[in-house]
Amino acid sequence: MANTLLDMRDIRKSYPSDDGPQHVLNGVSLHLDAGETLALTGESGSGKSTLLHLAGGLDQPDSGEILLGGRDISDMDDAARAAVRRHSVGLVFQQFNLVPSLTVGANIALQARLADRHDPAFCDALSGRLGLSDLLHRYPEQLSGGQQQRVAIARALAPRPALILADEPTGNLDEATGDSVLTLLLDLVRETDAGLLMVTHSPRLANRLSRRMHLTLGALSVA
Repeated sequence: MANTLLDMRDIRKSYPSDDGPQHVLNGVSLHLDAGETLALTGESGSGKSTLLHLAGGLDQPDSGEILLGGRDISDMDDAARAAVRRHSVGLVFQQFNLVPSLTVGANIALQARLADRHDPAFCDALSGRLGLSDLLHRYPEQLSGGQQQRVAIARALAPRPALILADEPTGNLDEATGDSVLTLLLDLVRETDAGLLMVTHSPRLANRLSRRMHLTLGALSVA
């Protein structure tokens, strides 16, 4: 029997604007099983990033339920959602959010240390697979945008999270490097039975995942 990792039920989310509430998600429902990969596509502004933020407990819905590992995180306070996120979720967003005062190696290990799951050998292996082994003693300001993106990906994967949420994780990489990074993400899902929910504008990359859904005008459909 499949083990449901993420279950979002009838999620609605709006934001205030000068013209009244701007409805972004209108009754969205999706589920993701452990070991499954799901590509989320849609036009810019369709609510893809909002959905990802809600799935990771970075924001709360106006209504609906979000179950992560069987726990309802939709009504949790900020501290409780942060604790769940720290132990269960790996976030890869377009903003790298690297700590400028830490070396590459320390940035990669940061999330795993916070989750009490730091494995130096695994961090070294991740660094090698992402082409970062020679950069571990540098600082973020000494890296290119593509290199910083790879560091952010390594940091998210280092704790071996149950759920990986990735917003255009290869957007700052050339095609060959992007393909290899996606291969690493898919390998990690297979090796650890994690789940991957990935936002992408690339049909080619989306087709490498096990399922595809499309977000239009706040509603989801099978792609």
